[in-house]
Amino acid sequence: MSEKNESKRIGAKQHKNSGRNTKKGDATWRNFVVDFKESAKSFTINQDVWAKAVTDAIKAGIDKSPAIVVVLGEGNKKTRLAIIEFDLLDQLTWEENNGAEGTK
Repeated sequence: MSEKNESKRIGAKQHKNSGRNTKKGDATWRNFVVDFKESAKSFTINQDVWAKAVTDAIKAGIDKSPAIVVVLGEGNKKTRLAIIEFDLLDQLTWEENNGAEGTK
């Protein structure tokens, strides 16, 4: 995997020189700044990893949310997981079940 291939796979706009440029994160997809992580078997998420994703999203703009896409596996057997803030997940599922105009 490369960030380029994963970005293309989901239709995201890849950030050039994402680690060294002023535009942080690997790509922008919809309203997310995405950081791709790949491992054959596991990936550890901790406060420092999440804090970097949040900082990258803040630097990209107030309308962007952080997301970490973890790609586990090798070859044709890969599992892709997205890590987003719970409040955003709650909002997305609320709107799906109650409409954007509903109240909690």
